[in-house]
Amino acid sequence: MKKYFILALILMSAMCANAQQLPAVSYYMHDYVRTNPGSIGSKDMVCANIIGKNTFTGFPGNPQDVFLNAEVPFNLLGGKHGAGLSVFRETWGFYSDIDIKLGYAFRFKVGNGTLGVGLNGGIRQKNLKPKWENTPTTDPATDPNIPQDAENLMAANVGVGLFYRSEDIYLGASVLNAYSQEFDYSKASTGSVATTAKEKMRPHYFVTAGYNVQLSNPVYEFEPSMNLFSDGATVTFDINGTLTYNKKIWGGVSYRAGSAVIGMLGLMILDGVRVGYAYDFQTSALSKYSTGSHEILINYCFKLGVEKAPQKYKSIRYL
Repeated sequence: MKKYFILALILMSAMCANAQQLPAVSYYMHDYVRTNPGSIGSKDMVCANIIGKNTFTGFPGNPQDVFLNAEVPFNLLGGKHGAGLSVFRETWGFYSDIDIKLGYAFRFKVGNGTLGVGLNGGIRQKNLKPKWENTPTTDPATDPNIPQDAENLMAANVGVGLFYRSEDIYLGASVLNAYSQEFDYSKASTGSVATTAKEKMRPHYFVTAGYNVQLSNPVYEFEPSMNLFSDGATVTFDINGTLTYNKKIWGGVSYRAGSAVIGMLGLMILDGVRVGYAYDFQTSALSKYSTGSHEILINYCFKLGVEKAPQKYKSIRYL
């Protein structure tokens, strides 16, 4: 099983196009609440995390992203369920966007694990505050396709996902923006004709997988994983290997096809609280202009309920 899984990762990396699409999260394995609603509750733990990323440092107006994810598993009417919240905020150039999603997953047993079928929906707010500069051939004031005033737009979106998790393996596939509305940028009337510029949120497709390998020394675990992300026009593909010591300290390396090599380090600082750092070394032509990307992870998980201590009884009636 391990051989087939690793072989599949290698083949998929060779088949994917070498293109970059933003945002590409290095700690994608902690971002599934946002990218795949089917994963919500799959760990059977209450989890919350924050991921902060400064992308392409060195560029003026470079993207700066913050991701907040939270999930809660619960049982209802004899079934397993999960509820989740994800908030994503990005600022870059003239844009300042925020996306808020609520998600739900119904989980049922399949083989040695559970399969989650999930749905999420939310609102994306896009703020545009342009400051245009003239060129010899373009005058923003007269171009009907260039918004002139500050915009504050909102559009709804819906996503779906499937996510399978067992003790050693997980597999997932999802589509975000399976349904979405358009952003309609207004433009002051030019003469007697009012004009607008429109932006459509593309469907975004995610495929992910991971496998936990218990090494001969029980204090070490190795987890290879991969994440494929596409909007139908470009593809981002990450393949990762992470080694964990005593479930408290980890280090890993990722390769993002045609874009970056990523180093990761992290540790558990309190019971259930983990912090991590990732640095993207650019391998594309952007390396001449950017000093790379920095990413910080703070993660906290705990189990609901309190296990009862064994009790002793003097009478067999209570056994």
